Amino acid sequence: MKIPIVIHTDHIINKTVCYNFAKGSNALLCHVNNFKEYDKTIATYGVLRGTLEIINKVKNYYYIDHGYFNQSKRSFENKRTNVMNLDGYFRVVYNNLMHNGTGDYPEDRFKKLNLKIHEQRNSGSYIILSEPSETMKQVYNVPQWTIDTINLVKKFSDRKIIVHNKYSKEPLKNLLKNAWAFISLQSTAGFAAMLNGIPSYFTDSHLSDIGKIEDIENPKINYKIFNNLAYGQWTLKEMETGEAWESISNNNF
Repeated sequence: MKIPIVIHTDHIINKTVCYNFAKGSNALLCHVNNFKEYDKTIATYGVLRGTLEIINKVKNYYYIDHGYFNQSKRSFENKRTNVMNLDGYFRVVYNNLMHNGTGDYPEDRFKKLNLKIHEQRNSGSYIILSEPSETMKQVYNVPQWTIDTINLVKKFSDRKIIVHNKYSKEPLKNLLKNAWAFISLQSTAGFAAMLNGIPSYFTDSHLSDIGKIEDIENPKINYKIFNNLAYGQWTLKEMETGEAWESISNNNF
């Protein structure tokens, strides 16, 4: 795989993540305002401050964002996301924003996370609809996602639907206790729901094979995707040492 040019902004989190990824992959760093070589492969963190515009112009890219499991601690308040630390895992995806869970990776990296997997639930009184942020609605061009998805779900289930987002007062972990299913556009919270034994569904076509909404009353969790996803997320230390790049470049994850 070609070593990418790593695009960074002035934001401290973006700069920190990009610096570590560039160091481990022996890549050049370039400020978002100075990049013009759209024929090159790039890597960057997030979709704000000009990074999405570059992603949309280049042919190949590595996208970095918070991981699927054991993410860095964050808080959500006043319509803002505050990252408390950078001790968690970050996903690195080739030519997409999320990995679709396919693959045949070993279980070693997932076991390293020490996460408890609950058996699939066979009861639940409602469906959680995880509303994407306004930014993600714009990125995926789904301004009416909430109402469109509610209408879709009602075709296949008559269960109560509870709309939730990261700024909701009710913590998601409380809602999961009596949920039948979890639906989102592309939220990593869907994988947390699966760990809790709750089937998850994604409306992003790239993730639709994880579970199809038309099967929502006959769900089945494919637990094997956890092994695959664990091979698509890395700590800053793993990025800095080159361990992440070695795996990514060999597997084109």
